[in-house]
Amino acid sequence: MHDMENQDEWVSKTRKKKQMDELQDLGMELTRLSASTLKKIALPEDLHEAIKEYQKITSNSAVKRQRQYIGRLMRDVDPEPIRTFLAKLKGENRAHNAFLQRVEQMRERLLADDDALTAFVAQYPHADAGSLRTLIRNARKEAEQNKPPKNFRALYQEVKWVMDAENNAPDIEDSEE
Repeated sequence: MHDMENQDEWVSKTRKKKQMDELQDLGMELTRLSASTLKKIALPEDLHEAIKEYQKITSNSAVKRQRQYIGRLMRDVDPEPIRTFLAKLKGENRAHNAFLQRVEQMRERLLADDDALTAFVAQYPHADAGSLRTLIRNARKEAEQNKPPKNFRALYQEVKWVMDAENNAPDIEDSEE
């Protein structure tokens, strides 16, 4: 009976090395995060300090030693919450980047086609059509006169605000049911 338990727990040396390398790689992903993002993850103090130290190092040999040290510290940490956090972070970034691209495309449409403003206001009724019309007209003038793109940027911010407010607004129909 005792031999069966040991057999189930036995892991090959190759498998152990692979697991340690995976933990070290996960630790290296943490080193690419900003200090403010790192604070959002519940990490042991020694691991957090090791990551901050790694980010300061410039010597190649010191980087290698610190990488190994982080890998060693990662063995004492449950990696699943870290993996979950990083996956969520990557997903949020992709979703946010896609949203910003939609905003950019909408701005380009608004500048290229006068009918696009009518469609935009129909889709986003809370948008201020007069303000948008003024920004579009001024952005077009800036482009024609090779002036700095002040209104071009302001139009982007306004479109972003309108689209973001619409995306984050609670559905009135859903809340009444």
